[in-house]
Amino acid sequence: MPRPAPRPRPDLSRRDPGLRELMDDPDCDLGALRRTYARFEAINSLLAGWSATYRRRIRPLAVPGRPLTVLDVGSGGGDVARALARWAHRDGVDLRVTGVDPDARAHEWAVGRTAHWSARRPHLTPPAFRRTTSRELVAAGETFDVVVSNHLLHHLDPEQVRGLVADSERLARRLVVHNDLVRSPAAYRLYSVGVLPLAPGSFLRTDGLRSLRRAYVPDELRALAGPGWEVRPGTFAYQQLVRVRSLPVQPGGPR
Repeated sequence: MPRPAPRPRPDLSRRDPGLRELMDDPDCDLGALRRTYARFEAINSLLAGWSATYRRRIRPLAVPGRPLTVLDVGSGGGDVARALARWAHRDGVDLRVTGVDPDARAHEWAVGRTAHWSARRPHLTPPAFRRTTSRELVAAGETFDVVVSNHLLHHLDPEQVRGLVADSERLARRLVVHNDLVRSPAAYRLYSVGVLPLAPGSFLRTDGLRSLRRAYVPDELRALAGPGWEVRPGTFAYQQLVRVRSLPVQPGGPR
């Protein structure tokens, strides 16, 4: 029998905003969704570079005797928020992490997973999770020292990216780091093979490849973010949209 024709390679020279990730479907398989959330911890620890980001960008902002507050926008299953809390405790940093996500399924998973996680770490301050959005936090007048997100930007259309940028500027007192995928043939090929051991029974492979096709390249992010923002390279797998605000910190002053 003749071999089936190989699938055409996707055109990664341009973003494909029409693709929808399976996990974004409100009627998706809940078992597969939960397995996807559970395995994000491994994926993000391998590919997203948060340990280095914590050491180089977040930890240096800590001031003895003063809590450092972090907002994780679109926190999903909460694995990045939990990792930040764990590293900070190890280093003796008083880090208070809040994760926000409007998706009820993600919120439920993050709260449940973190309750189990913190029960085994009673000495550690766990992240708090709220079902809300960055826009609602801005409207409420809330601010944080640091605002971060992980793999959120590619879910957003250009106007929504601009909205998140504007919200972040109002929410963050010191630093913003939006960590996201980079659209490239190399990332697409490597992920398509590398994720296979973790993919069965989850959305990791299908949604990951769709995410890469939806992702922005550095020049696109620079144009959307505007003045005061930088796009800093990570690896083949991630890039960071960063804004730094060098604000004086007065010991004992109001916060």
